[in-house]
Amino acid sequence: MTNYDKIFNSSEISQEPLSPEEGVAAIAVVTAIADSAVEEVDPGILASILWEFEIFEEYSEDELTEIVDRLIGIAEDEGLGALFNAASEALSEDLVLDGFAAGIIVLIDEEELVIPKQKQPYIKRLQQALELEDEESHEIIQEVIAAFQEAEDEEDFEDGDTVGVEDYSEGVYESPLGNFTVPIPVDPQQGGKVQSQEGVVGFSDDFGTLLRIDYYAIPPEQLSELESIELEEYLQSILVEKYVPQAILANVPNADVKYTEYLQNTLGGAYFVLVDMPKGSTISQQENNGSSNRLDAYRGLISFINAEFLYIVSSQRSFFKDEPPGSLEEEVEEIKERILEFVETIEFT
Repeated sequence: MTNYDKIFNSSEISQEPLSPEEGVAAIAVVTAIADSAVEEVDPGILASILWEFEIFEEYSEDELTEIVDRLIGIAEDEGLGALFNAASEALSEDLVLDGFAAGIIVLIDEEELVIPKQKQPYIKRLQQALELEDEESHEIIQEVIAAFQEAEDEEDFEDGDTVGVEDYSEGVYESPLGNFTVPIPVDPQQGGKVQSQEGVVGFSDDFGTLLRIDYYAIPPEQLSELESIELEEYLQSILVEKYVPQAILANVPNADVKYTEYLQNTLGGAYFVLVDMPKGSTISQQENNGSSNRLDAYRGLISFINAEFLYIVSSQRSFFKDEPPGSLEEEVEEIKERILEFVETIEFT
């Protein structure tokens, strides 16, 4: 027998009936214990993870902790196989994917945003036991990774300020370094918010708007280097070889640079990049079964220099499932124009 046969080949089933929601939680409990001792699983920590699921929004964290604690007790008294079979029987058709996601979220490596290699055999067995196709399981894994990435992106702002637009009496954002001001382009009535810290400010709302300004004071040694290299080469190396790989490609699975262009007569010389980001949008679309899927998106970025500062200004275009993208040429021009119109509103000082 393999390590997991006692779970997935067991014919035993718990005598304690579970609700569909408890079935999802039970999958998480089984997963947490599969390669650990029961006493190593903390009900409170596991409950806080599950509390992020939409299906548990009606539960308090204390109530969810009690449920997890009871499920751990069943696993301890009756075995993981009996608990898993009870969970499988309890899961309604529209919660099977949530059950699989509960297993994924327990095992994900939060730093590397991958499922550790030693845990992959378990995930494969779980997928088979829940009768999921490879494509379905892959999509769920990517959605969980994207959710972790979104949380990580939000944490990037924790050391700075996260404020509502209404906190700016005149509707204007001023950089902490005093190098620019810009009218705030989002409306608090539409979920508009401003997230900022030194070096970056992002404007977003509930309708998919995302406008972001990254800015860096160029060190004197780099300024002197600029005298001996082409501006196009410098901007291309910063944007294509450093920023995009680190900020986007490393965090959005299957993201790909679709288009690059040097804009010689724009902003004194600027470099434009369009990145295709499958399931990489900052917003999600609700499905009929109650789950939500992150939308596909294009991200356009323009880098340029102004008064010894390097700027990277970016914008997102999300695609709902009934809204396929236009031709690449059309999308490039539309996103490029949107970014340049936003840049025109920035007052550099």
